[in-house]
Amino acid sequence: MPRQSSRPIERDHDEVIYREHLRTTAAVAVQVAVESADTVAEMAEVLTTCLRVGGKVMLCGNGGSAAEAQHLAAELVGRYLRERRPLPAIALTTDTSALTAIANDYRFEDVFRRQVDALAVAGDVLIALSTSGTSPDVVMAAQAARAKGAKVLAFTGHSGGELVKHADLALLVPSVTTPIVQEIHLAIGHVLCDLVERALIAAPETFGME
Repeated sequence: MPRQSSRPIERDHDEVIYREHLRTTAAVAVQVAVESADTVAEMAEVLTTCLRVGGKVMLCGNGGSAAEAQHLAAELVGRYLRERRPLPAIALTTDTSALTAIANDYRFEDVFRRQVDALAVAGDVLIALSTSGTSPDVVMAAQAARAKGAKVLAFTGHSGGELVKHADLALLVPSVTTPIVQEIHLAIGHVLCDLVERALIAAPETFGME
């Protein structure tokens, strides 16, 4: 008797997982859109003010959040959707020599704090990404940024953990599922890039673009 393939059953199972993930992410995105609109608008204003006066944006996070820090820094230095001057943004996750030297000579928890101490000045902005809000290296970077007079924008999830205590503004994604929190963080990061670029176009002379 010929053996029946189990693939149709597996395909049905795969489709359930696929639909459930997208539906859950969409539901969380809608909730964030309703509950965090004011926070996102305030974050865009903080970034715009920083860039208007010649400040820079620093970003940090671990794992997937490190990748998002690099992604958003690239959108600012390069461009998001519109042609404009490059904007100063630094992902503190990319210098392997600095990261490994600091981790080796001090502690891993110091890998971002030490860079913030070296680079931050009053008026700068740190975007600190931690899905749990409890990553010691990210929390310490936020503390260091505040001590330097820089603003801290926290991207986190659920209750926000320790990180929100050291942030000027915090985006809390209402989920404990790391991939979903990260997906919403990236979407909001893109929104912020869009809002900053629109501000550039609305008042180009304030960004040295006249």
